[in-house]
This record gives sequence, C-alpha cells and structure tokens, in this order.
Amino acid sequence: MIATRKRIAATVFTLLIAAASLACALPVGPAAASEIKYVVNGIPVTSYDIERRAAFLRLQRRSGGAKQATEDLIEQALRSAEMKRARINISDRQVDDAYARFAASNKMKPAQMDQILNQTGVTTGHFKEFIRVQMGWSQLLQAKYRQSGGLSEQDVVRKMLQQGGTKPTATEYMLQQVIFVVPAAERKATLAKRKREAEAMRARFAGCNQTREFAKGLIDVSVRDLGRVLAPELPPDWADAIKSTKPGSATGVRETERGVEFIGICSSREVSDDRVAQMVFQSEAAKNSNEADELSKKYIEELRKKAKIIQR
Repeated sequence: MIATRKRIAATVFTLLIAAASLACALPVGPAAASEIKYVVNGIPVTSYDIERRAAFLRLQRRSGGAKQATEDLIEQALRSAEMKRARINISDRQVDDAYARFAASNKMKPAQMDQILNQTGVTTGHFKEFIRVQMGWSQLLQAKYRQSGGLSEQDVVRKMLQQGGTKPTATEYMLQQVIFVVPAAERKATLAKRKREAEAMRARFAGCNQTREFAKGLIDVSVRDLGRVLAPELPPDWADAIKSTKPGSATGVRETERGVEFIGICSSREVSDDRVAQMVFQSEAAKNSNEADELSKKYIEELRKKAKIIQR
C-alpha cells in the first residue's frame, strides 16, 4: 500500500542518516528485566519492546518517547493479530530479503545495518518485526481497498500510462551528507564554532569527489555517501533545500540533534522507468488524497473497538 511503502522508505533513509553519526552514538547498556505492560488480543507488549520502539522513534525523528512507543506497539499488535486472523503470513525469508534489499539499495551490507540498529538500541530483530507487520498490513489494506472499489497501485500506474501515453519522469539525485558532530554535553559551548567550520567547508564545496579530502584535517566530521535518491523519496526536512541547490553545490548548513550538517548534491538527472512511474504516483497520491491513510486509520479504529487490551 502506498502509505506503508513510503513509511518504510523514509525509515531506511533515516537509518542511513544514523549510520553517518554512529561515531557519536552512545553505547547501549545491558537490558533491564523485561515486564509485560500490555496484552493486546493475546499478544504481549513488554517494557523491552517499548525501549526498542522508543529508540526507533529517535531514529525516525519522531517525538513522544515511551508513550508514543507504547501506542505504536499496541497498534502493531492489533495489525499482527488481524494478519493472523486473515491468515496472512510473511515468512522470515521475505523479511530477510526485504532487509537485504534495503541495505543493498543504499550501498550497505546487512551486517552494516545490523550494526546501526544494534548500536542505536533498536536491534535488528525489532526492525525486522516492524518490516514483517508493515508488509502484512499492506496486503490487508490492498484487499480491503479493492473490496471498497479502489484501484490497486499497479492499476493506477497502468491507467496513468494509458491516459498520458508516456511514463512520467522524476529527478534522481546523487547525494552526500556531511555532519560536524557536536556531542550533547558540548552543544552549548561549541555549536557556534562548529557551525562556522561547517559554513567554511560548505563554501569550498565544488562536488563530491573532494569532500573527504577537505574533511581530513577536521575533528569529528563524518562524510556519508547517501547514493541515488528520487525526488519523491527525499525526506521532507531536506527536500526543498536539495531541490533548490544546483548539482556540484551544497545545501545550507542546518543545526540538527547530531550537530550541524549539510548535504552535497553530487549530480542529478531526469529518469523515467516503472519505478519512477510508481514513485510519481505515490507522491501525487500523497498530495491530492489521504484515502490510503484514512482507510488504514479507520481499519485500526475498527480493530481497536473489538480488541481485548489489558494493561498490567
């Protein structure tokens, strides 16, 4: 389903951002004893699960902490129970394949993604379970959407091509991220200085080939190649800046939770293929209609009304 796939894509991009700042990630201590906090239709939600989801929220730059993490997990349990009722089974192989594709499409190996997830407190297992439920929920929504008379994603893309005669195009960017790391304890004392350093490096930016050379003499500067990203896939907080920056230049410097950073636009080009057609449709659908999100929301509301949710 459109919303589900976009959410997973956004999550992967965010994990790449996290990879660039692994050097400043705090080590994760041993887990405290896990307690069952809720039971949702027979599925337990534990304190350990909540800690993992809270870490996941931080990677996604979502607020809410433990409270939001708990709500997310209750909703995930509702989805998981409904998948079981509908006999939708996403195998370990399917999840592992999806996980490997996410890594490969961003020039990472599964082991590298494992490291990111484990060092940031999310854990590989938690993220894979998130993938499993998202994939199963997508299948449930597809079936429910068809029952309500809606068109599948493939149907709409085919219809677009029939009406327009040609496939749509989208800009594909090759991106590079530069982070001047500022530890939280030093933020007040050093942020202004680090921002000046980042501005100076950005002013010298003339393409992605020399970035690492420029960074050699600087302390705690991380350079990460983000690979190819289609315009509809750009994260909202960077999209406008990237689109308004010419290839060979860099976006403005921004303060973030990691310190200060900018993104270099190595190159850009217009591309047109089946994936682009799908992405353009997804983007337009997100702008012009909230139908998929509304369907998902109503479905969850229906399940919640009938659910047996016990707080321990």
